[in-house]
Amino acid sequence: MQKIMKKIYYKFSLCILLGIGISSCSLDEWNPSTVDVETAYTNRGGFESLINYCYDGLYYFYGKVDGIGAMEMGTDLWTNVTNTESGFILYNSNMNPQLGTLNTIWGGMYATVNYCNTAIHYAPMVEGYTEAERNVKVAEAHFLRGWANWHLVEQFGGVSLTTVPSTETDRASQNNPTRSSEEEFYNLIISDLQFAAANLPDRTSAERGRLTKKAAYAMLAKALLQRTRLGDQEEYARLALEAAEELINNGDKYGAALYESDAQRSGFGKLWDGANNKNNTEFLFLEAVDHIDGRNPENWNRGRTRQYYLMDAKTTGAPWGMQENDAWLSRANSRAFKPTKYLLTEIFEPVADPADTRFKESFFYAYYNATWSDKVVSSGMVNTYGKNPNLVGHVIKNTAATGQSQVEGGRAINHMGLVNMVDNDGDGWLDGLSVFAPNWTMSAAEKADLPFWIVDPADMFDAEGKWVVAGSSASAIYDREVYPSLKKFSSLEWVYDRQNWMGDIPIIRLGEVYLIAAEAALLSSNDVNKAQTYINTIRRRAAVVGRQSEMEIDASEVTLDFILAERGRELVGEQTRWYDLKRMGKLNPTYLRQTNPEILFFDPAKHSVRPIPQPFLDAIANPTEFEQNENY
Repeated sequence: MQKIMKKIYYKFSLCILLGIGISSCSLDEWNPSTVDVETAYTNRGGFESLINYCYDGLYYFYGKVDGIGAMEMGTDLWTNVTNTESGFILYNSNMNPQLGTLNTIWGGMYATVNYCNTAIHYAPMVEGYTEAERNVKVAEAHFLRGWANWHLVEQFGGVSLTTVPSTETDRASQNNPTRSSEEEFYNLIISDLQFAAANLPDRTSAERGRLTKKAAYAMLAKALLQRTRLGDQEEYARLALEAAEELINNGDKYGAALYESDAQRSGFGKLWDGANNKNNTEFLFLEAVDHIDGRNPENWNRGRTRQYYLMDAKTTGAPWGMQENDAWLSRANSRAFKPTKYLLTEIFEPVADPADTRFKESFFYAYYNATWSDKVVSSGMVNTYGKNPNLVGHVIKNTAATGQSQVEGGRAINHMGLVNMVDNDGDGWLDGLSVFAPNWTMSAAEKADLPFWIVDPADMFDAEGKWVVAGSSASAIYDREVYPSLKKFSSLEWVYDRQNWMGDIPIIRLGEVYLIAAEAALLSSNDVNKAQTYINTIRRRAAVVGRQSEMEIDASEVTLDFILAERGRELVGEQTRWYDLKRMGKLNPTYLRQTNPEILFFDPAKHSVRPIPQPFLDAIANPTEFEQNENY
């Protein structure tokens, strides 16, 4: 792994002075434990270790259930299987100041702000730098402070905006925080990101994950676009378009490019190919994961995103040959989130062979026998699942075997889909297929005749578009646990076992920047032709060669609603959706009930921000003056 991965995750020994309770700290190359704070941070080695630690917050937000709940749930795309994160999903009484996830987000973002404030404070005093070298390094802190403050203001509204490190703040000020407006937050966020864009290097070849200009311009465009929700829409959209087009028009300079389709695979499919994960031309800002030495904040405990989206392979799928422990799929014990009907049948076109490959490349929906032995269809299975009696005795072939999952090192894992992936009986389907959960509806005759279990949208959802509940039909108790499972974070090269996926996680991709540019073009000057160009670029790369023209849209189709749907197709599961709905005015009862009828309790006067965590209010001296967010 690159040098940054050896240093970023080692906690420096003076970090306890930052006031966030870090108890185990060390330096990779330099140990300031015997000197005071000023001496430590004005030393080049100590300062660079401090900069490195500013990255830590990324690893507790992306690819973790806390960040997934806050960013993807309670939207038009997902609902729940269990009560996990139900406050975020349903806006019910579990969304309250005691919710632990909120405290995790609050504490993590403010810790990042404090690290960055410390670095920015001491930067002018650091010895051994030229001014340009110093600006390059401190630009990372400005970027990450802007990133953390962006999440704070979008999640919690106008809370406490801090620019002075805790080591330089008196106790009275710390105990009596004051609020700032959302506009003040954005003024600092934009200023920080502009500084980063001006001073970060064009690109870096030595340290994967280190911030460069492509990350800064992408984050700046994203923040400027989000700022349009507060007013001055045309001006901030114009600035967002400028930042986005700087990247789009200068991809060679910054090392950014979309993957191109060929006759075998779409460009969208290639970007999620595991072989491209560790050196991806579309990843602009990413969580870089050390897959060699495990030098991550939680060592090898990474990449569990996928298991929260997995259907019930543990019990419901077991009679047909699925199992909980399949390494490729993940482990089904933590499943919590499943797609809405709107996501499956309106965001994505519900047909068997669409020109758009993004549903196929984003979801598992064909599941194979992974039991290490052939599965014979029994009369009990025929009776329970409504199959034709002539299927009794049909053999579902075992497809499980041991494969090489890790590009560097060749770690062996066991998973489905490695052997017997054939159609020897000539029915048009692979003989090891055991469960099929398409987003299109199949006929009753097909579902009865084919030798595997099929659950399609007609089985998954009731007449209102809600997920079926146990007892609503004879099969509902089974049907409600079968659905397409997000697979963006499951490429086999980085599967280490059923829980750990050690691939890098993109935070902002180039595909999103094109959609930011399209939205900004509409908001700034209603330039539908420019927006059409950017949208069609993204849509063409989602089709294999030969079907790209089917993906193109006319200028008359370009609307904000179309762009919102396109963002769903492009970015599903990538921790963007809640902010998208907030920016576009879709966090309202009418839209949410229409697209996700499970949401019954959304109150726009309350739920456009989250409650302030109670532990914070209990710890400060002025909770009455600071005030809880409205209606919580």
